[in-house]
Amino acid sequence: MHIDLPEKRYYGIGEVAKAFDVNASLIRFWEKEFDVLKPKKNAKGNRKFTPEDIKNLKLIYHLVKERGFTLDGAKVHLKEEKKKTLTNFDIIEKLEDIKSQLIRIKNQL
Repeated sequence: MHIDLPEKRYYGIGEVAKAFDVNASLIRFWEKEFDVLKPKKNAKGNRKFTPEDIKNLKLIYHLVKERGFTLDGAKVHLKEEKKKTLTNFDIIEKLEDIKSQLIRIKNQL
């Protein structure tokens, strides 16, 4: 899954939810369920996600939505095999990026 977000220090929950094509409530739920998500909150309580949080959200989205893990299964998988999962996820992400670039080049021909 390719996420189009501009380079920023912080992202609002609305733009994160729109980029992942999910409801904001799902992002808030995942924040409570997964310890790796730690968005900053301002005085009003608005959540601001860092690029590191976005990377963790991509990984959670991949495990839960694309690979079909349950929430408990994704938690266990992240705790036990985080390094292996991250390297596999990074490889998949890079290959998908290369694929999208090749498709874009093909369409330009």
